Amino acid sequence: MRDASPAKRKLPAKQKLREQIWTLLERGRVARFPFPTAGRIPNFQGAEQAAAHAAVLPEWQRARRLKCNPDAPQRAVRLRALREGKTVFMAVPRLTDERCFLRLDPARLGERLAQAATIKGAARLGEPVTTKELGHIDLVVAGSVAVNARGARVGKGGGYSDLEFALARAVGAVDARTTVLTTVHALQVVKDDIPMTPHDVPVDIVVTPEGVIRTRTAFAKPDRIRWEELSAAQLDAMPVLRRLQIGRTSARR
Repeated sequence: MRDASPAKRKLPAKQKLREQIWTLLERGRVARFPFPTAGRIPNFQGAEQAAAHAAVLPEWQRARRLKCNPDAPQRAVRLRALREGKTVFMAVPRLTDERCFLRLDPARLGERLAQAATIKGAARLGEPVTTKELGHIDLVVAGSVAVNARGARVGKGGGYSDLEFALARAVGAVDARTTVLTTVHALQVVKDDIPMTPHDVPVDIVVTPEGVIRTRTAFAKPDRIRWEELSAAQLDAMPVLRRLQIGRTSARR
C-alpha cells in the first residue's frame, strides 16, 4: 500500500533504517526467498529456530487464539501454532474485504495444516470473518523489518499491522495488555532509537534464532483508530474502515 499510505508512513529516518536492514541481510547472506528483500518483511535464515524459541514461552503456551502476519518469515510460527491446536487469524491482504480476517481452525483443516500456514494456502483454506468474529486474541505475532530492545518496531511501511491492531482494539479483541511478539534475525535488532508515534504497535517480546529479548517496552499500544491519519482513498479501499466510520458518525448525531 505504498501509494495510498499517508506521508507519516514514509518518515525519512524509518525508511533509511528499512533500507539499511534490507541491504544488511542480503550482504550478510542471511536473507531467504522471496527476493528482492527490499519492500518486504524479510525472510531470514533461522526463522524455524526463532519459532521454536517462541513456542516455549509461557505467553505462547497459554495462547489459544493468535493473530499473525502473513509474511514468509512467520510461516514457521503459523504452522507450529496450528499443529499445537491454536486458532490463527490472518488479515486479508490490504484489508480490502468487509470480512477482513481469515480464520485458520486446525480442527477444520485436518491434514492441510502445512498448506494453510502459507499465504496462498490461507487464502484458499481460511474462513473469512469480520472483526467482531475475532473473539479474544491471546497473542499477536507481528512481522518486522527492524526492532530494538526497547520494543520499538519498524514494518515495511504500509501501516497495515498498526491498522489491524487498531481494528482489533476497536472491537475488544485486543487491549493494552495483549502481548505482541515478533520473530527476526539478530541483524534486525538495532541499538539505535527508532521513532515511534501513537499509531505504531510496539513489541513486548523479540525472538531471534539465538534467543528471546523481553523488551519491557514503555511505548503504549494504539488505543484507537486514528481517523485523522487516514485518507479518503484508504477508506474507500477498506470497506471495514468505511463502515466503522459511518457508524461512528451516526453515533455522534
